[in-house]
Amino acid sequence: MVVYYSRTGATAKIAKEISRELKCDIEEVHDRKSRKGILRWFVAGRDGTLKRTTIIEKTVHDPSVYDLVVIGTPLWVNTTPAIRTYLKENADKFKEVAFFCTMGGSSGKNAFEEMSQITGKKPIAVMDIRNDEVMNANYRHALQEFISKLK
Repeated sequence: MVVYYSRTGATAKIAKEISRELKCDIEEVHDRKSRKGILRWFVAGRDGTLKRTTIIEKTVHDPSVYDLVVIGTPLWVNTTPAIRTYLKENADKFKEVAFFCTMGGSSGKNAFEEMSQITGKKPIAVMDIRNDEVMNANYRHALQEFISKLK
């Protein structure tokens, strides 16, 4: 299964491609707190920096029935509050995990380390893609390499 949170659509685009390639279920995590607009963008960055959680809508799929859960998030200095909350609520249900993130510029290394700590799992694969690569469809090689590690 692929699980993701997306504020602008970049992470959603990558998540949907992974799901299509793997022919697997997909689940979007919905933050009950609005993150739209410039002011809320600053608040989102602060919440990411402070490693805050949030209230998310109830998800449909139970991660414990999947051998692998691929989790995607935008990078807001760290993992987003919505994904952080999802991981904490389901940490004991993951058999294997893989992580990906979309971001403005820096590496997802810190986010991946945080996600590993929360889940207690070492990911079988990680991938970070810059937003400009998503916009220009310049990520295909990285995506195929990531997917090959998941099969």
